[in-house]
Amino acid sequence: MKTIPQKLQASLHSVLAHDPWYGPATYDIIDNISFEAAYEKPPDSVHNIAGILLHMLGWTQEVSARMGGQKAGDPAGGDWPNPGAPDEHKWKQLVADFKLANVNLDRIIADFPNDNWNAPTNDERQRELGTGVSYEAIIEGLIQHHIYHSGQIALLNRIVGGLT
Repeated sequence: MKTIPQKLQASLHSVLAHDPWYGPATYDIIDNISFEAAYEKPPDSVHNIAGILLHMLGWTQEVSARMGGQKAGDPAGGDWPNPGAPDEHKWKQLVADFKLANVNLDRIIADFPNDNWNAPTNDERQRELGTGVSYEAIIEGLIQHHIYHSGQIALLNRIVGGLT
């Protein structure tokens, strides 16, 4: 029987880099996006691909910090930071930073004390911030967050004429 960290790691790995049942893994999606497509914002769209990935990076870092006992809040760079002007180097760095943040999260999951997974975080319940739940729940929530936004990225890429 798998432990909680083993289950969470398997789920995170599947979503990011393996073969999730619903479609392509997050890394497969973002690795095939040009920087031009990443920064193009379709008419009437609120975000572009780069902005969504920046949002995902921020929340990965925020959840990692919460796992270490940090009080909940918005990510250090904000909930939806502005991705700025199109820049190929900046896009490649954003993809690399997102991957590194998830490597760090994987290590945090592996090292987290087994007896603490079902303990509540040190925050009151606030649905908007995802606070006041167990440590297991915030990791599960982040995995769900990755899935949700990966789907948005894939759809936006199709809309702006990127790879299908």
